[in-house]
Amino acid sequence: MPDGFAEILAARLNKLFATVKPRNGQEYTNDFVAEAITATGVKISGSYIWHLRKARKDNPTLRHLYALAAFFGVPPSYFFDDAVTDRVDEQLQKLQAAQESLTTNTSDAQLIAMRADALSPERRRLVMDLLDVVYRDEQAERGPSPTE
Repeated sequence: MPDGFAEILAARLNKLFATVKPRNGQEYTNDFVAEAITATGVKISGSYIWHLRKARKDNPTLRHLYALAAFFGVPPSYFFDDAVTDRVDEQLQKLQAAQESLTTNTSDAQLIAMRADALSPERRRLVMDLLDVVYRDEQAERGPSPTE
């Protein structure tokens, strides 16, 4: 491996952990990733992944790198090729932004629904009427959709 590969690998691996997350939004643990990879037939431990993430190991096996890439859904060349890394990182940033937007929109909608549920039927109808007015106003500001 080239000089500094341990640090490069650690940075790229840590970026994957920070960006590719399960639905709950929490970062995968080293042990979870290790168990998932081991279930595919490639034996790896959480402590070994920790060593890779801390740049304490500098010569991982190709099988481990392929398994880590497969787990995170990136090409194995992500760990070696700067152009691939840049392209994948750009895609991951877009995905992360979309996920954050979806989470925010979902939590806003859930909050509206929870608050509306606590209202009387008459007041809930008022809220729905107000939402309809705001919705129509926003649609008018946006103009006709391309399908219209």
